[in-house]
Amino acid sequence: MRAGLVGLGVMGRNHARILSSLDGVEFVGVVDPAGAPHAGPLPPGVPVLHEVADLLALGVDYAVVACPTALHEEVGLQLAAHDVCALLEKPLAHTPQAARRLVHAFEERGLVAGVGHVERFNPALQQLRTRLEAGELGDLFQVVTRRQGPFPHRIADVGVVKDLATHDIDLTSWITGQGYASLSARTVSKSGREHEDMVAVVGSLTGGTMVSHLVNWLSPLKERFTAVTGERGCFVADTLTADLTFHANGAVATEWEALRAFRGVAEGDAVRYAFPKREPLLVEHERFRDAVREGTGAGSGIVTAREGLRTVEVSAAVLESAREAGRVRGAAPPAAGDAAEPLEPLVVASPVGTSAAAPGPGGPAPHEAVASHEAVASHDPTAPTIAEHTA
Repeated sequence: MRAGLVGLGVMGRNHARILSSLDGVEFVGVVDPAGAPHAGPLPPGVPVLHEVADLLALGVDYAVVACPTALHEEVGLQLAAHDVCALLEKPLAHTPQAARRLVHAFEERGLVAGVGHVERFNPALQQLRTRLEAGELGDLFQVVTRRQGPFPHRIADVGVVKDLATHDIDLTSWITGQGYASLSARTVSKSGREHEDMVAVVGSLTGGTMVSHLVNWLSPLKERFTAVTGERGCFVADTLTADLTFHANGAVATEWEALRAFRGVAEGDAVRYAFPKREPLLVEHERFRDAVREGTGAGSGIVTAREGLRTVEVSAAVLESAREAGRVRGAAPPAAGDAAEPLEPLVVASPVGTSAAAPGPGGPAPHEAVASHEAVASHDPTAPTIAEHTA
């Protein structure tokens, strides 16, 4: 098959490296307005073009889109209009509306479209998901992720929510087989840029599992941490090293009466698993190549455009929740002896795709942004459950 690439930034150069040696694929050209200065990783004979139309003129079966997120819609629609399949870097698009237009364009023509949520192909998370599917953890209680590190100067068009937190949103839904039911978020911007550079999210999934995400570009410590706690213990995945460790609940009875009254768990054995560790980006490309060759999307092992849409919708709910939180007005400091005035109640952030509305009886608590089952968790009624996925 003939493949092309749009964008030669940091991620684009990684895609170029894989495409240059991918079995069964001929790498025919790259689109990048900056031209040849970025062409270091390209094999001899692969031209650097200035327009997507120039790439289409060479004849391609699919293209990898690694240009800035704000351009994904324009480039993706142009590829779909010429019946070219596409692997678009995450996030799928800069807004839910743009993401929906992309999904419609590719599905309408029966084209395979994937999203580059490369963490799904990390061997530690592949192992984790397989073990969760097998029921090794029992009932799931909580998923906690931390994704921290220094500011990447290559990112200019989006903030940390769309660039980094989308990794955690996608992998959390994928490993648990659950959509997001509700969430609340806070963001800050400390680097002097237009967009947020730190976010904290808490929420719940459709199966009742609690989630917590901490993501920032403000830390000198680079961390990629995922922990899933359930009734039988806790799995901890480090996706920087692709390590997976299981911490079992202890089975040793305690004789200390005061501790026996606490009906929790005790520390048990810890096991770090050994398994093959292939490069996630290479595995992602192999899965997408095979999906294009076979003409399949869902069930092929790729991250489909429709799944990417749900992640964009949740990230939009995160930003909406943070904006609503920023509108809460605090009272002036009370005078000595005066009771402090409570904060003004916060209007609940809108469900994805709907207008804002105050909670009704039995509805969500204030300060909670709701991503409705219809809009996020069940956006695709045919989406497979965790048992139906393949690792």
